[in-house]
Amino acid sequence: MKGFVGEFECKLDAKGRLLFPSGLKKQLDPAAQESFVVNRGFEGCLVMYPMNEWETITEKLKMLNLFVAKNRRFYRQFHNGATPLGLDNNGRVLVPKHLLNYAGIGKEVIVFAYADRIELWAKDRYESEMTEGTEQFADLAEEVMGQAGNNHE
Repeated sequence: MKGFVGEFECKLDAKGRLLFPSGLKKQLDPAAQESFVVNRGFEGCLVMYPMNEWETITEKLKMLNLFVAKNRRFYRQFHNGATPLGLDNNGRVLVPKHLLNYAGIGKEVIVFAYADRIELWAKDRYESEMTEGTEQFADLAEEVMGQAGNNHE
């Protein structure tokens, strides 16, 4: 997979179903079979992994030594709330209420796709996260990418 790209404004219906964006659906690897795992993400969002990507991550996690306390804590926290999901016949996915509550997601959702994941954000939380620190973005880019050997912007 080359990686997802896109930002989509969506709405949940009364039952907590999200109509999966068609532009994102076109980017899905057929190996995912329109199946996902959603869990709690960083910075208060939810993360949906296509099933094939979840399986890749799971293989990496199997290499952790679970006799080491911090590895067990990470493994548990990473799997906290992990729930398999699938698209229904109408292209919707039902997000569990307890996960929506965790992320503070009401009716408006931002679906932000990058790398191997799809993040689900409460609209206001997403806007806050993306505007916070925009003045320091150039410094962050230099810190993160400055040693990558790429001299292009």
